[in-house]
Amino acid sequence: MDSPTPYGSDPPGPATLRRSLGVVDGVVIAASSTAATSSIGIGLGVTAGAVGLHLPIIMLLAFLPILGIAGAYSRLNEVEPNMGSGYVWVGRSLSPWLGFLVGWIGIVSTVVFLSYTTTVTGSALLQLAGEGGLRTLAGLHLDPDSTAQSTALGIVVLIAVTLTAVTGLRSAANLQKYLLVFEYAVLLGFCGYGLFMGPHPFSLDWINPFTIPSGQQLAQGLLLSVFCYWGFESTFSVTEEIRDPKDASRAGLITLFTMLGLFLLGSFAFQRVLSLDELTGHGAQGLTYLGDRLADQPLAALPLIALTFSAVASLQSGVIPTVRGMFAMGRDRTLGPFWTRISPRHGTPAAGTVAVGCIAAALAVVSLVIPKVGDLILASVNAIGVVVSLYYALTALAAAVRFRDALRHGPSEALRAVVLPVVSALVLLGLGGYLCWTFYTSADHFEADPDNGWFMLFCPAVMLLSGVAAAAWAKWARKSPYFDTAVPTAPEPVPDPV
Repeated sequence: MDSPTPYGSDPPGPATLRRSLGVVDGVVIAASSTAATSSIGIGLGVTAGAVGLHLPIIMLLAFLPILGIAGAYSRLNEVEPNMGSGYVWVGRSLSPWLGFLVGWIGIVSTVVFLSYTTTVTGSALLQLAGEGGLRTLAGLHLDPDSTAQSTALGIVVLIAVTLTAVTGLRSAANLQKYLLVFEYAVLLGFCGYGLFMGPHPFSLDWINPFTIPSGQQLAQGLLLSVFCYWGFESTFSVTEEIRDPKDASRAGLITLFTMLGLFLLGSFAFQRVLSLDELTGHGAQGLTYLGDRLADQPLAALPLIALTFSAVASLQSGVIPTVRGMFAMGRDRTLGPFWTRISPRHGTPAAGTVAVGCIAAALAVVSLVIPKVGDLILASVNAIGVVVSLYYALTALAAAVRFRDALRHGPSEALRAVVLPVVSALVLLGLGGYLCWTFYTSADHFEADPDNGWFMLFCPAVMLLSGVAAAAWAKWARKSPYFDTAVPTAPEPVPDPV
């Protein structure tokens, strides 16, 4: 009989978290983490800079491998619900080293996401202040494109949402429900209106990927779009706090299809209303500019308010899965015991939550080396896109190995359990590898600039190499038993919780 953990028959006794969430809460957490409003308001302009007026087809093509990844997550979660998700599943099915790397990448990429979203949140608030007529404060000109000003204001918001996350997932999910309702109402209203009233005619070229100028632009556009879908798996990080683990799988898939609908609506609407120069030229202010084109004040401010709410919600939902992943790793002694401390009052990993908020704030301060918010977003999104493609791919390959017996159970089951995860993994690995190669060959010197290929390659390389070093420390310094056992050949079915 296999162990229910990746490292042997005698794991340390785990601390337990309160099971208080249902499928709706899982959808709220995953949807807030995916942050459709921020992805549409900011990510579409960045992606258009790579692929031009081909946003709809790029969003659809990127969805296909992500759907295969989501199927792998759901299957694995059904047999082994664990807040460590890919970290545990890859460790069991492929290699403890690769499993640790998946966990580490998930943590580091989310902390990087939190750091730049802190700045985006501050930028959105400064834009909102400007719309309200407040353009100077104590003699300082308020500039939403200033990384320094945006970061300082964003850190204040990060502190607030971190403290909210400490009090429990129930209060966090309730807050995010109201934010999501407002965001989606604004998105549907403005994008729906723009879809029919925009001055630019529909073009079949928008859904023709063969007219994208180069393979590099196609690869970068797909990877940026994969980043937009990133976060649906956050529901699996709280699977031990959901009353029925199957609800985590349902929530992940519901979120993913919801995001597809919103991204396609946003893509068509943006291209109906805005020209390519307008799309790429407004960066972090894309959704605000759309609102100004479609309505007069005060209605024109609604998209900006929705963007602000989305950024705040994604800050909070980013903290939650990161801490749960570190909790799972601390439980396996690959990270220190600090990360497994549970607040007796709130039933959450409160100390770890505060620590992650502090780390994200510190990294946001370090990122001040990039002076413009738009450049910071581009550098962060590209780096995260590369490493996310790797950990998604490894999780899908783990599912294919775990359920390889399905190859003997007919073509339909083999397709869903093995073939689709493998194909999805290979697509993402190919995209990430190709983009890294183009980064390497596009420059001949290093410079801390998003236009410098070596810098763009340096960021994901640091994330990966730091993971290898941390794994070595966990194995030989911490002597974690996670690394000491052979990889099991079949999963132990996990019964539904009572």
